[in-house]
Amino acid sequence: QVQLVESGGGLVQAGGSLRLSCAASGSISSFDVMGWYRQAPGNQRELVADIINGGRTNYADSVKGRFTISRDNAKNTVYLQMNSLVPEDTTVYYCLVDTPLHRYWGQGTQVTVFS
Repeated sequence: QVQLVESGGGLVQAGGSLRLSCAASGSISSFDVMGWYRQAPGNQRELVADIINGGRTNYADSVKGRFTISRDNAKNTVYLQMNSLVPEDTTVYYCLVDTPLHRYWGQGTQVTVFS
């Protein structure tokens, strides 16, 4: 069983930055995919960014050049550095760990960007 604990969401002015963290407890491997999704009310959950072993990353077009995902395998933690935030980034962000047997989600953390 894997548990994910997210932190770092909050309220920020447009143009500002936030850093999300997600610490995983339990049995995960450095080969498992870790990432971040977001979901606005009434919309499907969408990929923001993910990262696999070796550091290969994947970003949604809307966040390329503004967000950076990273992971610390020793700490089983994934980070999302969000810069140049815009009001359209306002929503709930969910951490993900994808193992061969199961997909785990965090509880979600709210990010609100005001202009």
